[in-house]
Amino acid sequence: MTSYQGESAFEHGTGAATGALLVNLGTPDAPTPAAIRRFLAQFLWDPRVVEAPRWLWWLALHGVILRIRPSRSAHAYRQIWTPQGSPLLLYTRALVDRVRDALQRHLPATVTLGMTYGSPGIPGALEQLRSARVRRLIVLPLYPQYSGTTTASVFDQVTSQLQRWRWVPELRFIGNYHDELAYIDAIAASIRDHWRTHERGHLLFSFHGVPRSYLLAGDPYHCQCLKTARLVAEKLGLEASAWSVSFQSQVGRDEWLRPYTDETLVKMAREGQRRVSVVCPGFATDCLETLEEIAIRNRAPFMQNGGELYDYIPALNASDPHAEMLAGLIARHARGWPAAETADAELDESRRRALRQGAAR
Repeated sequence: MTSYQGESAFEHGTGAATGALLVNLGTPDAPTPAAIRRFLAQFLWDPRVVEAPRWLWWLALHGVILRIRPSRSAHAYRQIWTPQGSPLLLYTRALVDRVRDALQRHLPATVTLGMTYGSPGIPGALEQLRSARVRRLIVLPLYPQYSGTTTASVFDQVTSQLQRWRWVPELRFIGNYHDELAYIDAIAASIRDHWRTHERGHLLFSFHGVPRSYLLAGDPYHCQCLKTARLVAEKLGLEASAWSVSFQSQVGRDEWLRPYTDETLVKMAREGQRRVSVVCPGFATDCLETLEEIAIRNRAPFMQNGGELYDYIPALNASDPHAEMLAGLIARHARGWPAAETADAELDESRRRALRQGAAR
């Protein structure tokens, strides 16, 4: 028999609150092999991330990958780690704080952060919202383009936790925002601002890759990435020859979405493209894949093959346009819910009625 989690501090006559849960992928707690091994064990075991027979993948994961990859990844993480910790966690916390402030101009809401993997986790974030008496919940995965490997993993974890609750909140889930006008405007403005102080190059949109088989199975991620890039390029007024799209971070032997970013950069340099500006609109905040893979690791091959200028344009991070866009998105999805909390007098009367009926609190 299932045991459902009750409302430990429930009192009659208390108002229902609106809450927003913002979710990012997550990060190891430290740039050490042990911490990275714990993180990868959780991340790579998610069936949304790796679609393979569980027994076969368990052998590969624990027999090979977790024995080799943590040490290699530790070197990469150490190159970007800050005295305050993981860049992804720092930037995401700052972003959530800014969204919380911006959202108050639209509606009163409790806003919290959860990570799909690592800490702070989604279960703890949901408990914070339940403690705040949230009865109307909006979940916003910080992935502009939908993929089963990311957005759907958030849905799985959130609903898995809510299945254990006795009183389940009303739930709205934001699946993507890849073509939101305010998002496109924010990306385009960040590129323009960067080019005001940095030399301009061919604009390469680099998105995180996924196995091509996921595309063939119906994942819309590839199409949404292409649309994002096209809309940003149009907003910037770029000619077709001035921009292109590639996909990064491929691992393993299976084919992933093409063209690959590392191969594209080498090819561009060898064919005479001397200047390149790389932007990663699929990442809400800077992280290992942008700061180490794009800004550091991919620079050398481009320069060694004839490139003269290699420039990475930072993610939106906790910028005002980013926070305002996300706050506006949450507010729009909250439409139709009560705009204000129930009046105190009405709540007091509700509690008195419940007490007369024998309620304990």
